[in-house]
Amino acid sequence: MTIKKMLVSQPKPASEKSPYFDIAQKYGIDIDFRPFIKVEPLSAKEFRQQKISILDFSAIIFTARTAIDHFFNLCEELRVTVPETMKYFCTTEQIAVYLQKYIVYRKRKIFYGLGKPEELVTVVAKHAKEKYLIPVSDVHKNDLFDMLDAKKIDYTKAVMYRTVSNEFSKDETFDYDMLVFFSPSGISSLLKNFPDFKQEDIKIGCFGPTTAKAVKDAGLRLDVEAPTSEAPSMTAALEQYLKKANGKK
Repeated sequence: MTIKKMLVSQPKPASEKSPYFDIAQKYGIDIDFRPFIKVEPLSAKEFRQQKISILDFSAIIFTARTAIDHFFNLCEELRVTVPETMKYFCTTEQIAVYLQKYIVYRKRKIFYGLGKPEELVTVVAKHAKEKYLIPVSDVHKNDLFDMLDAKKIDYTKAVMYRTVSNEFSKDETFDYDMLVFFSPSGISSLLKNFPDFKQEDIKIGCFGPTTAKAVKDAGLRLDVEAPTSEAPSMTAALEQYLKKANGKK
């Protein structure tokens, strides 16, 4: 089956140099970018129901830039001034550098891993006496927390934002040959928006093992999966598939 129209469940790339645009031109495909999910902040009132005092903690663990935004915005809403003595631990250097949006980077104690949860836990374990706060979404993975538990790290998860479905209007056309997903929440949103969804000839691609599991658990067929040794990115996996499906132009 030739793929003519594809929905990628992410925001449209800001750069025109995105591989998605190269794929669209090379294989003659119309690509729409439409997130199936969006992130909303918890209100100060909702956060207070968790009975967590931010100033009780000596360190914060950030796993995403989204978490940084919601943490500092919530602090402002709560009128909490984060002390300069607070230590920050981030999954990657890129996330750590994003802290500059809210703090004077060079004056703070900031630590980071190289992308994998176990690398971050190794860094955290060197500061085992700290009391950690971890801002999270209402839907989150437990890998990091299992590792922290194994190291007997004192931490508290604080839900500061939630993941919700993006609603599709009833009169909106949904005539895609391929759908591409990046999280289990995206699959849940698809089924919520289209409870009578029948896959039939529609191809489904996804990134990450948890998303792949969600596709299969939903009784859907997975046609394109990344990352693999041959296709480390979603665009590389799509390129491999489209060479066969559409033929190289």
